[in-house]
Order: sequence, then structure tokens, then C-alpha cells
Amino acid sequence: MNSNFQRLMQEATRLTRSRDLMGATAVIQAALQSAGLQKSPVQQHTGRDDIVVDVDAHEVHAEAHTAATRAIALDARPADAPAVLEGDTVTSGHSQGRDWQLYIPPHRAGQKLALVVMLHGCTQSPGDFAAGTRMNDAAREQGCFVLYPAQSSKANPQRCWNWFKHTHQARGRGEAAMLANMTLEIIERYPIDPARVYVAGLSAGGAMAAILADAYPDIYAAAGVHSGLAAGSAQDLSSALGAMQKGGTPVAHKATARPTIVFHGDADTTVHPRNGEQVIAATTGPSARTESSTGRSTGGRRYTRAVHKASDGRVVAEHWVVHSSGHAWSGGSPAGSYTDTSGPDATAEMLRFFLEHPRRS
Repeated sequence: MNSNFQRLMQEATRLTRSRDLMGATAVIQAALQSAGLQKSPVQQHTGRDDIVVDVDAHEVHAEAHTAATRAIALDARPADAPAVLEGDTVTSGHSQGRDWQLYIPPHRAGQKLALVVMLHGCTQSPGDFAAGTRMNDAAREQGCFVLYPAQSSKANPQRCWNWFKHTHQARGRGEAAMLANMTLEIIERYPIDPARVYVAGLSAGGAMAAILADAYPDIYAAAGVHSGLAAGSAQDLSSALGAMQKGGTPVAHKATARPTIVFHGDADTTVHPRNGEQVIAATTGPSARTESSTGRSTGGRRYTRAVHKASDGRVVAEHWVVHSSGHAWSGGSPAGSYTDTSGPDATAEMLRFFLEHPRRS
């Protein structure tokens, strides 16, 4: 048994103890892959107009997965383990034709809390995305709900959000409307502050997050786009492939644009880094002032951070370029797929940015 397998199984145990069973399952999948019990990732393009494959597909050995899950579930809590915080849990449901997973933070009597909607990339699942980003851990500290909608394989065989189809890019249409309505249902059901609702995503999920912020500025106060594309940068499969390879059609800035934080690796060969620049341009407009700085993460990855400010001094966007990083969530956990563990912590920075930007109108 290799050391990586043992480390991942320990992480799965921790997630199980905190009642994040979906996250634990995703970690078990990663452990099985590291032990050679899961088939190698594959990339494919079928030529169909309903598929854009931007991350690898995974298949888990069912018998080994079941045995590992049972072993984690039966693991007893050590006497010195920290108690699970009251109200800290993960639940799941189904609405608007999609499954979803919701992280519920510890109870805070009389308070309405922020909500972050997290949109996974192709072939990923809510549990995998939660494990890789560690957003639930960050949300526990800050007191935020986190909603993870799940794309259906019936809607897209690779479980990509259909960001590249014009029928899913406008208010009141397609998956944009579905996700907005799901968000409103969660707001109504739980003690959530409607002025602090945010959306973020990776790759196809990042592209859909940009669409939601563009189409529903009355719901989402700010957006986080990681390795994604600007709203309207493609209209069909052909233009989507072109945008992913070299950047999409420039998108005009809107007065209703919501504050946006962008993370993108400058070595990303799946979604060209120029797309991150286009997300920023659509958010800030030509009159924004830019302040840039450079740094190095604790994991050793260099980055450039550009802060864009409006004429009144308000921060309207941040652009983090992670040097030598590819198509992966910066600073993520190896417990999930498509993470760069050595990069700056995109989860912490996005959540910090979000909470600095409640909806103003």
C-alpha cells in the first residue's frame, strides 16, 4: 500500500467523521486510482455538438470502491478526535431536474449567512469538486452555505455544463435559468442572506458561472471564474473549441457586471489563458485602474495578481495568473481531481473576495 493511498484514506476518514459522505466517496475514488484500482484517465472528442470534453473521465472498480467505503464507514472515532460542530453537515437533494449537494455550516442563531454556488468541471461530481477545492472547510470557518449542483449525463454525456450553446446563455433559458431557480429555492429554504449569494466554477463550470453572473446580477453578488471563459465567448461547439484553444469572441463590458475574481494557469493547454483576460475585460470596462503585484505561494508556485478598481476606488475584479500551472484548481487538495496543490489558495482568495462584495443593488 503506497503512502499516497494511506494519506487519501486518512482524508476520507476525516470527511466521513464530519458527515461529508459524498466528499469521502470522491477521496476514496482518488485513493483507488493511486493504488492502480481505477482505469487510467482518457480524453476524447466524439464530434457531437453536445459535448465539450475538458477534463478526463474516470471509472472506479466497483468492488474495491464498496469495500473501501465500508472500511471508512466502520472506522471508530478516536477518543481525542474533535467533536463535529453542531449543525455542520452535508445534505443532498433534487430540484429543477438536477441533483445537488449542500454544505450547511454550524448553526448561528438569528443570522442569515452567505451562499456560494460551486459549479464543477466536466466529468466531475459535487463530492469530487468539494474534496478538491476544500470549499466546505473554508466555508465552515467563514460561516457560509455551499451549494454544489450536479450536471446530468443525460444533459451532457461528459457532465459538462452546456456553456457553449446559445440556448443556455440567456436569462430565462436553459441551464442558466435552471441553476438560477435552484439557487432561489435554496435561498428560500435556508437562512441565507440574499445580498451575499455568489457563484464560482472550474473550466466548464467557470464558464457557466460567468454566464450566471451576467444573466442574473439580481441574484449573484459576485463571481469566481477558474480556468473558464467569458459569457458569450462561444455560441456552438465549433466556436467553443476555437475559444478554448485561442480565446473567445471579445465580450462587451456591461454596466450591470458583477465583481469577478479570475484564476487561470498560464500553462493551461485546455482553456487558453487569454480567456481569463477576456473575463476581466467584460467585468471591468476600459476605465478601470489596475494595480499589479507578484508573489510566490507556500507551495512554491509564482503568481501575478492584478487588482482592478473603478473610478471611485471600488475593487471590481481580481485576476490571478498562476505561473507554470495548467488546467487545475489552484491550491486544491489531491483528494479531488484537477487540482494544483502548489499554487496559491484559490478557495481562500475567492471566498475572501466574495465576502468583501455584498450585492449593492
